[in-house]
Amino acid sequence: MATGRMDIPSPGYNQYLVHRSVYNEPTFQDDNERKERVQKTVQDRIKKNCSCTSKKAYFIVKKFFPVLDWLPKYRWKEWFVNDLISGVSTGLVGTLQGLAFALLAAVPVGYGLYSSFFPILTYFFLGTSKHISVGPFPVVSLMVGSVVLSIAPDEKFAILGNATGLNKTIIDTVARDAARIAVSGTLSFLIGIIQLALGIFQIGFIVRYLADPLVGGFTTAAAFQVFVSQFKLVLNVPTQNYNGVLSIIYTIRDIFMNIRLTNIADLIAGLLTFVVCVVVKEINDRYKRIFRVPIPIEVIVTIVATGISYGVNLHAKYNAGIVATIPSGFIPPMTPDVSLFSQIGSSAFSIGIVAYAVAVSVGKVYATKHNYEVDGNQEFIAFGISNLFGGAFSCFCATTALSRTAVQESTGGRTQIAGIISAGIVLIAIVALGRLLEPLQKSVLAAIVIANLKGMFWQVFDIPRLWKQNKWDSAIWVFTCIASIFLGLDSGLLAGLLFGLATILLRVQFPSCGALGNVPGTDIYKNVKEYKNLIEPEGVKIIRHTSGMFYGNIDGFKNAIKSIVGFDPVKVYNKRTKALRKIQKLIKKGQLRSTKNGVISNTGTDNEGFEPDEDVEDPEQENNGAVQTKEVEIQVDWNSELPVKISVPKVSIHSIIFDFGQIHFIDVVAVRSLKVIFKELKRIDVEPYIAACEDGVLQKMGSCLFFDEIIKHDIFFLTVHDAVLHIENLRKFYDGHDPLLEKISLMQESKEPLEFTTIDPTDQELDAQEGALRSLAH
Repeated sequence: MATGRMDIPSPGYNQYLVHRSVYNEPTFQDDNERKERVQKTVQDRIKKNCSCTSKKAYFIVKKFFPVLDWLPKYRWKEWFVNDLISGVSTGLVGTLQGLAFALLAAVPVGYGLYSSFFPILTYFFLGTSKHISVGPFPVVSLMVGSVVLSIAPDEKFAILGNATGLNKTIIDTVARDAARIAVSGTLSFLIGIIQLALGIFQIGFIVRYLADPLVGGFTTAAAFQVFVSQFKLVLNVPTQNYNGVLSIIYTIRDIFMNIRLTNIADLIAGLLTFVVCVVVKEINDRYKRIFRVPIPIEVIVTIVATGISYGVNLHAKYNAGIVATIPSGFIPPMTPDVSLFSQIGSSAFSIGIVAYAVAVSVGKVYATKHNYEVDGNQEFIAFGISNLFGGAFSCFCATTALSRTAVQESTGGRTQIAGIISAGIVLIAIVALGRLLEPLQKSVLAAIVIANLKGMFWQVFDIPRLWKQNKWDSAIWVFTCIASIFLGLDSGLLAGLLFGLATILLRVQFPSCGALGNVPGTDIYKNVKEYKNLIEPEGVKIIRHTSGMFYGNIDGFKNAIKSIVGFDPVKVYNKRTKALRKIQKLIKKGQLRSTKNGVISNTGTDNEGFEPDEDVEDPEQENNGAVQTKEVEIQVDWNSELPVKISVPKVSIHSIIFDFGQIHFIDVVAVRSLKVIFKELKRIDVEPYIAACEDGVLQKMGSCLFFDEIIKHDIFFLTVHDAVLHIENLRKFYDGHDPLLEKISLMQESKEPLEFTTIDPTDQELDAQEGALRSLAH
């Protein structure tokens, strides 16, 4: 058997020949029978969805608890060692990140450990991703912190103290921390309810509206806000708590106003931590193929910094800000404060969507890499129950962190067994090691957070790439980033989402519409502005519309037609009607007669039928407007010194083909307006055709009463080339008759005056709209 390489000819050498009849819709339907579609009744659908069998019940249970699917297939001998190494590494990183991200959530650092432990337990049973590490994420933690600070600010717990004999306002930190814990736990509980409801009702598709450019701009703005919030901890300078519009600007102002109060011990510790973490992380990235396990630099730095702080007693000697208190063991479950739901409802929804979007996007990256699927709706349920469970134990909202997930995957993690092992490491810290970290400086934790923001800040370099690929996406990125910085994360996310939807509306509102030409010797038609050597069929214009057609862009479609064909059908018809009305008067007086070349008047009589043309247009304007009309001149002898001409315009095209191949939807207003356009064209003897119309669009046009005795199904063709061949075939048998001259001859023979009416474009648009309203009323 030959195993040599097969030479595949390039596409330019491949040729094919098709021999078939020209198809319009009626002839195609005659030759090809449609399948009969049986519509299921509501009763049948209910019966199908609500019926229960043992097999279906087992499938539902496995879908709700994915662990039942993958755990029996787990290869303990092959995978467990990898999951063990991965779980230990991820647990060490998760412990430190939990402590650090608690500062962003504005709760005591010990509750960051709870947030790194409890959500993993439920996700193990319910999640569909095998690689994400569940727990806090800096952007989500910051969003939680903004809500917590708005509900429980320091000013709300200010009390008057006089222990030294002087009245001084101090903060009741015990009451403040208790209130903030209650707010964060209640917020997590409400987020869980929202996520669970969205998952049950299968609304996982909502994350599709958070496009990559929008998420990129939002997370970069969030990274900037995280940096500012942690930089003040590195400096250990006092600032007020701000929320809402321009809060980040006010915080920066306070930092620089109080920068003289910087704690040098905290600043040095923070800078050293930041430099060491960044350098070692860079080494881990460059030599990840060499290192079996990345260097756990956060753990090493934390241990060293805690030892130095404890040995030198930095808090007592230099007033360094330290963690101070980390609760040992677990606290009893809390009851969420339902009265807060009305205040935090909108924030809970936005935080829940962002947390879900981050987790699913990261999960799908690794699912694609390792060839399995992540179920978006099940992820909503998994994170919803995880946040419900975590909220009951005073945790703040859980999602996943990119750096932590990267550690879990890169160290060989295969399944969520690694996640459970990482939770075990966090459990050890909660039960036994928490108090050992009490001397740790907060500036060290803040520097660890800042060092983990590199990936999000580096997203700024996506802007030039997006600008080259799609300027709209670049605009969405920049707008969302700026809005999130200045308006706050919640409002900025909403503003970015609305801006993204507005760009879609603008692109649909103003789609491209161009003329097509034929590639000689083929059935291919391309835009005449994009390619050379294209041929436009004589007397035929081919127009392609590249979007759905609806009430918002139908007027733009009308204007595009006028621009491409070079005339306004309504104005042409009205001008012809006025000229014919004058000619009729002259003919009735016997002063004009029609010949093969036009209408020539008899001499020697007065032309009483002449009426001055009040709508004479500037010929220069007509030339500048590129109005492609020909004129049949009718010369009149006035028996006077100055001859006067009456011109009847003649359009240079006889057919227009509309390529509907890229129109996927159409509404009733567009159908009504399209019908008016077609009738306007037919009045001036231009035949309209439609090519490549989808079956759904054709059915919608039929249901909207597009067809009548004038507009029939036979104007619809399967392809543009079918329509062109049909027109060329008709023109072969064209006998050279002129419809205008026919009308003039008819006036000569008629004894009764013929009626000519002019068209008001406004009236036609109103008729189309009234027709649409009548159809809606019925």
